[in-house]
Amino acid sequence: MENLYDVPREVGHAVWDLTRDIAIAMRETYGCQGVSTRQHNEPAGDQDVWHLHVHVLPRYDGDDLYLRHRDARYVHADARAGFAARLRASID
Repeated sequence: MENLYDVPREVGHAVWDLTRDIAIAMRETYGCQGVSTRQHNEPAGDQDVWHLHVHVLPRYDGDDLYLRHRDARYVHADARAGFAARLRASID
């Protein structure tokens, strides 16, 4: 599935259920004050990866996430592994 337009209803519901599960696990694991989700469709919608996926972002008071978008940088998988392991443990 390339984007939201191609998703059958039952798959869309499953994606949203999983998004909810991840958001809850993120809040419990990382102690964030909130969670933001994003999903992009087509180039004008900022889609740059050509399969359906949802971004689930932990949010903290004053994090200025959307003001700091241009400051984003690639973080190597080794540096992210500990965060992923903690989150995975809270989901399983």
